[in-house]
Amino acid sequence: MFIQTESTPNPATLKFLPGQTVLDTGTADFPSSEGASVSPLATRLFAVNGVTGVFFGNDFVTVTKDADAEWDHLKPAILGAIMEHFQSGQPVMSGGPQASSGHADHDGPDNEIVFHIKELLDTRVRPAVAQDGGDITFHGFERGVVYLHMQGACAGCPSSTLTLKMGIENLLRHYIPEVTEVRPVAV
Repeated sequence: MFIQTESTPNPATLKFLPGQTVLDTGTADFPSSEGASVSPLATRLFAVNGVTGVFFGNDFVTVTKDADAEWDHLKPAILGAIMEHFQSGQPVMSGGPQASSGHADHDGPDNEIVFHIKELLDTRVRPAVAQDGGDITFHGFERGVVYLHMQGACAGCPSSTLTLKMGIENLLRHYIPEVTEVRPVAV
């Protein structure tokens, strides 16, 4: 098994491409080791000293490290953990909440606006963000403000504010006049 690695805009995060499907649908975010027990792979990765976050996409695993840890020391252990997992035949997710499609539900008078927001996120934003090892999902819409949740490489990325304000906010405001601002949320 050959696992490729790619840097991300977030220097604390690396993207690992195992050359096979990680999740059939959706994503899974483990911003800490709490809750990782639902994933044998996430559990393995958190056992590597210095790993502080794990995110799964369709064909990649994104790992975030502690500020004091060095990639030169972590990378071999992470590669070994990923390889061991896929060779073990265990599932990536087992029991508990499975991968999510990401977007929060929305009930209310703005359903049509929210539908268009989610559609733009799914077609224009999320594929590009997945290239960088992360995901951005809809969390809410209230009085013109869109609340988005950043995951994987996007969480804590130095360029995330610029991406939200200059990229996503401008895109949404262009296509949906009711949108006035985009703000990040921590879940």
